Amino acid sequence: MTDIALRVENITKSFPGVKALNNISIDIRKASVHVLCGENGAGKSTLMKIINGVYRPDEGRLFIEGKEVDIKSPFHARELGISMIFQELNYIPEMTVEESFVVGNWPLTRMKTVDWNLIRKRTVELFSKEKLSYSPSAKLKTLSVSDIQMLEILKAVSYDSRIIIMDEPTSAISEKEVEKLFQKITELKKRGISIIYISHRMDEIFKIADYITVIRDGNVIKTKQKDDFSVDEIITLMVGRKVDNNFPKQDIEIGKNLLNVSNFSRENLFNNISFNVCEGEIIGFAGLMGAGRTEVMRALFGLDPHTDGTISIKGKPVRINNVKDSINNKMVMLSEDRRRYGIIPVRSVLENAALAGLESFFYRGYRHKEKEVKAITRLFERLNVRTPTYNTPIEALSGGNQQKVVFAKWLICDPEILILDEPTRGIDVGAKYEIYKLIGNLASARKGIILVSSELPELMGLCDRIYVMAQGRITAELQRKDFSQEKIMRFATQI
Repeated sequence: MTDIALRVENITKSFPGVKALNNISIDIRKASVHVLCGENGAGKSTLMKIINGVYRPDEGRLFIEGKEVDIKSPFHARELGISMIFQELNYIPEMTVEESFVVGNWPLTRMKTVDWNLIRKRTVELFSKEKLSYSPSAKLKTLSVSDIQMLEILKAVSYDSRIIIMDEPTSAISEKEVEKLFQKITELKKRGISIIYISHRMDEIFKIADYITVIRDGNVIKTKQKDDFSVDEIITLMVGRKVDNNFPKQDIEIGKNLLNVSNFSRENLFNNISFNVCEGEIIGFAGLMGAGRTEVMRALFGLDPHTDGTISIKGKPVRINNVKDSINNKMVMLSEDRRRYGIIPVRSVLENAALAGLESFFYRGYRHKEKEVKAITRLFERLNVRTPTYNTPIEALSGGNQQKVVFAKWLICDPEILILDEPTRGIDVGAKYEIYKLIGNLASARKGIILVSSELPELMGLCDRIYVMAQGRITAELQRKDFSQEKIMRFATQI
């Protein structure tokens, strides 16, 4: 027991309509990285929320360094030396960077007022120590997803915890930042700190893990040292079946031109962006973090303004000044930040799925719920959405099922052009495969697909052409026969 930092013993947890955890037992050793693998919905995040005090278990016990503990809240967990970085970024957009580091634990002066000088001093010292250049007074809404993710990691590290839970911490950060994170994890291990690490990225898992536990349907399937596992074995154990073809690319005859974007620009963000997509075609956008891919797509969809350029759909020039214009022209977008822009977390699965097509379910001021439920049911069966009930809050679903609900929301509009910005971010191998099949089926239905992804194998496996961006401009257009990771990276790093 002396080398066990945390013992999870016979933990069981149920929610209405689903048993999330069934008699889970795991030992987390000191100064180690213990990776948890499993499909979304397998129970990984539920278990971590129990360890962090967000949920209380129905049965079972927790031990920290041999002593049984009853963790009542996240604040109590922090007092016991446990910190957690959540997969979904929960933050207050109007809050400043320095405020986010002390929320819930505000330092006070002798006069019992907030000690802003001490907050600023601590924040500056922390950034200096970590060699980061964020402004303490910057509002979180001005930062990118990767910036906020890095701040969450830094916040957890700053608590001097003995056990740090990292739930998909690299899902929204660049390769350079991933290397920085791995260096930090190595430093933490040397200080005797234990890391519980949840990831679906096999390259990451085998680079950082000491031990791996596979969880499926709320049960521990197997725990072994990293070197005793293979990638194929982990994937098979995760999904309960063998997945032979990661990218089910279909041979589809490319049709007429659907979308043509010419000299599309926005000052200081992107310049002279020109590309096209045809019926049945999947085009990809590759590039490093900050290359401008998401900014282009947001402007194209009408979320942000553009300063120059033309957009034509089916050969006709169109003006897209807002999202309504885009939807009216049969063009929709799945954003990279699902929680912030894709779903309304506290609303039901049905409400989220029906949101973009509400007009079609109202007649003379009355909502036809039966028609709405039938339409959503057809889409959910097509997309294999798993939910306890239609009234379940969407935030209770796994990341993969949330993403499929977002697909349903847009498919109800019967779009002809789909912009997919990081559509598989933070979802597991099995759910990714289902998303890939869906993308292929949409292309077969003569839809035009624009796929933005930070995963080069994903782009190369699915796309007919790939545009590469660097510093707000397109540096290359590659045909499928010319795809290679080395070539894409060379164009992505052009200055």
